[in-house]
Amino acid sequence: MVKSVMVAYALWAVGGPLGLHHLYLGRDSHALLWMLTLGGFGFGWVREFIRIPAYVGEANQDAEDRKTPPPMVPPPVGPVRFVGQVCVGIYFGTVALIGLNSLSFFYLIVLPLCVGAGVHLVSCVGQQTSDLQKTLTACLITSPIFYGSSLSPLPISLAASVTAAQNCRIKPPRPPGPTPEIGPRLFMLGLAWLAFSAPLGYCIFHNTTATLYYLSDCVSALLDIFWFLPWLKNVVEYILLIPYRLLCALTGGGYYEDAWRKVLEILLKEYTEREKEALKVLSLEVGASLEDITQSYRGLAKTWHPDNNPSKDAEATFMKIHEAYEVLLRRHKPHRFT
Repeated sequence: MVKSVMVAYALWAVGGPLGLHHLYLGRDSHALLWMLTLGGFGFGWVREFIRIPAYVGEANQDAEDRKTPPPMVPPPVGPVRFVGQVCVGIYFGTVALIGLNSLSFFYLIVLPLCVGAGVHLVSCVGQQTSDLQKTLTACLITSPIFYGSSLSPLPISLAASVTAAQNCRIKPPRPPGPTPEIGPRLFMLGLAWLAFSAPLGYCIFHNTTATLYYLSDCVSALLDIFWFLPWLKNVVEYILLIPYRLLCALTGGGYYEDAWRKVLEILLKEYTEREKEALKVLSLEVGASLEDITQSYRGLAKTWHPDNNPSKDAEATFMKIHEAYEVLLRRHKPHRFT
């Protein structure tokens, strides 16, 4: 089926940062890259305004090449692709540092594989591809040299990008026949997106209390920007509260002026692992009030204070009790809302 430039531009305008026009043109690797980076961090999406006719030409030419395969001449790697490989490799590595750094052998195996995956994804955009095995090998060799450094994604990505550029080649044309259906392609892209976002999402929401406090501060700061335009502030707040309104509609709840506080009150019922451990130290049950926490702390602190308890473990136990009290006290401290 011949692809249309006008349709590609329409999809670029409507959902370009999510790669809708690349899905239409059969450029699934490019679509996945745009889904994970929101259109190449915005810059790639803008640049494509002048690139779409060439993309459409490549897609239509690809249909002809399936009938008469072109010679497999290794293509040159342009500076834009090389810089993209380096940047996306660093981006994937940074996401891994945020979401997966607690895993065993992180700096030796997990980080280089993540960086290599980002570099290889860029190298597979369009009609080009590279040798995944050699790219990952370069990452695994480079990683131990910068073991433990938070800056290690940069040299690893550079090594992988150079290797990918040296092993660049034209993709073999698809066998003759109809283009694969969109359903299975979307399913595979969805799995790839989930594999990328799930560890990051788990890390962000693992410490629920700290995350929500941070988000509430961000919302407050964002709304404060529009203090001079009250109507615009109301519009932004309405848009940000759409998920909460949907939750109310589904659960039968109501909408209140202090909606941000209500959302936090619901979500902050979940205890973090550190708070659960603190409850055990103070011999408290889930849902203990501030009065219960203070009363238990005072009793245990009096019992285990080194001045009153001659045990050799008294000082360590007293410090543990005090730290547990501080953890639970932070949970009950009033927080700032707009």
